[in-house]
Amino acid sequence: MADTRASYDTVAESYAELVGGALEGQPFLRAALGLFAGQVGSAGGGLVADVGCGPGHVTAYLRGLGVEAFGVDLSPGMVEVARRENPGVRFEVGSMTELALGDGSVAGVVAFWSLIHVPDEGVPGVFREFRRVVRDGGPIMVGFHVGDGSRVKTQGYGGHPMKVHVHRRRPERVAAWMRDAGFTVHAEMRMGMDQALPGAIVFGCAGRELLS
Repeated sequence: MADTRASYDTVAESYAELVGGALEGQPFLRAALGLFAGQVGSAGGGLVADVGCGPGHVTAYLRGLGVEAFGVDLSPGMVEVARRENPGVRFEVGSMTELALGDGSVAGVVAFWSLIHVPDEGVPGVFREFRRVVRDGGPIMVGFHVGDGSRVKTQGYGGHPMKVHVHRRRPERVAAWMRDAGFTVHAEMRMGMDQALPGAIVFGCAGRELLS
């Protein structure tokens, strides 16, 4: 965790420049975020936590869709950039392993390629923490790299040194972890299947089915 925090503090500015307009060229990701926003509305609306928010680009996009989103990130550097780029929006430093949020206090959770740095043995606890803070029926959306195995990333955005483990996972395994934590799994979306690093998003809700 300390290595991940330090690494993203180091690359915060470069990473923000890279992802600033990234969603504009990602129609499937935009569609997924739009679907999630609709689910939040169907479940009654309310605060939504973007966990592992980085510089806040996903948080800002969700707010543009009418979602009352706020961001949480392990890296103080990332949170500083997010606050600067999105004045007036709530961003706070925190860990997904122990969120400073009350039980059932949020209407939904987004983890947009932030679980990729959590080792397998830590993922079940993260999903239990997500379930703790999401009210019954609240949606969850988790994005990640698809595949098997892990690697250590030693150089990152802008050529800066990093030391983070990057884990690839199969959607069915992520879905199983979600179910074990008390979520209902609704759908899976895969992207970039012919690319070197494909991705997937798994959608679900806390406990009972979402209202249609």
